[in-house]
Parts: sequence; structure tokens; C-alpha cells
Amino acid sequence: MSTAPTARSDGGAAPRSRRRGVTATELRLFVRDPGTTFWILGFPTALLCILGAIPSFREPNADQGGQSVVDLYVPVVVLLTVIVASVQSMPATLSTYREQGILRRLRATPVSPAALLRAQVVLHLSAVAVGAATAVAVARLVLDVPLPQHLAGWLLALVLAAAAAFALGALVSAVAPTARVSQTIGTLVFFPLMFTAGVWLPVQTMPGLLQDVVLLTPLGAAARGLNDAATGSWPQLVDLAVTGGWAVVLTALAVRCFRWE
Repeated sequence: MSTAPTARSDGGAAPRSRRRGVTATELRLFVRDPGTTFWILGFPTALLCILGAIPSFREPNADQGGQSVVDLYVPVVVLLTVIVASVQSMPATLSTYREQGILRRLRATPVSPAALLRAQVVLHLSAVAVGAATAVAVARLVLDVPLPQHLAGWLLALVLAAAAAFALGALVSAVAPTARVSQTIGTLVFFPLMFTAGVWLPVQTMPGLLQDVVLLTPLGAAARGLNDAATGSWPQLVDLAVTGGWAVVLTALAVRCFRWE
């Protein structure tokens, strides 16, 4: 889902100009990869539309608090956007930079390697924002799913989910010595994350013990928090604490393990 980057140089412009130059270069590389663009921006919304094409999935269900299956899947596809960007796309790119020596060579230029890392994080977070907004807009305009009724709570749950997932992606790139290993680890992490986010079975419909376990994971807690906010309630504090706690722990581990070379 990612292309192998090549080295670049940004000359001796002012620090702010250099950072903009790095971001612009990374953006060009990002949009030139149609696979990455599709999987982050297109696939989650496409999945939602496929589910929405099934008439019974649009019918309210009393066992699901009056929500339809499509209603339950809007938070899921939003989290799917986060997962693809954080553990599939970004780690492979960063590991490629390190394997090719790009990060090491940048340390001898006016461009800090940290500027490139920041650019990658900003670009992938921006892609997540666009992908999430697209999914919510399509759900509202095409599938008649109400917009999140508690917007502040919904955004907070999404921010914490993104923080936890991107910290996990950074940890993957930190421990993987090569891009191939990074992609392998990312794929191994990808499927459990999809399960806990509710891609195969929404968290609200999981049986008791399984749901209890899933709610201890960052994306399981985030899925319930997003759904609670979508229906008008503030996300449960335990869900915010679980997601935020994972974000702090994973960030600390990623910082400790990361190597430029």
C-alpha cells in the first residue's frame, strides 16, 4: 500500500520553508500512490456503501438500541481508516526511509529527520480526517444515517483512537529493521485491530465475555465511544481512559525504541 521513497534535498532555505518543502514533497509521493489513497480514503466508505446496499441492514433493530447495522458500522469504517493509515501505510514508509539510509543522510543536511517524520504523521492524520469526513458524509447523504449527535465527544473519541493507533504504528516502524519486516508486522497487527474495532462484528453486538475483553483494547473502547457519541451520549469515561492510556503507553514505547538508523 506504499511506494518506496527516494532521497531528497531541500537546500538551505529557512527552517519553516524547509519544513514546508519536506511536507510538499511527501504529499506528492503520497498522492502518487493510488493504492494508499484508495485504502485510506476509498475502501472504508466503499465498504459502508456495500453494507448499505443490503435493505435489511438499514432497518432499525430493537436489540441494537433502535440502530440499524449501517448505523453501527459508521464508527467502524471511521476506525478502519485510522487502522489502514497508522499500521499499514505509515510504518512501511518510515521503515523504508530508515532502511535506505534516508533518515541517516538527512542528519547531515539542513533538513532535520524529525521534519520528515512530522510530515508523515501530518499527512496520514490529514488523510484520516478526510477519510472519516467522507464516510460520515456519505452515510448521511446516501444512507440517511444521522450525523453524530454529540460532536465534541465523537471528535475526542476519534482523536484518542488516532493517537493510540498511530503510536502503535510508530512502534511497529521502530522495532522493524526493514520495510519488509515492517509490512509483515503491520499486517499481523492489522487484522486483530480490525476485529477489535468491530469490522466483522460490531462491538455492541458481541457476546458478553468477548465484548468485555475487546473493550479493554484501544479500538474496541474507541468504537463504543464513537457509537455512544453518535447517539447523543458523552463517551463513557472508562472508554476514553482505556484508549488514552494505550496511547500514552504505546507512545512511550515507540519513543524509547525508535532508531534513526
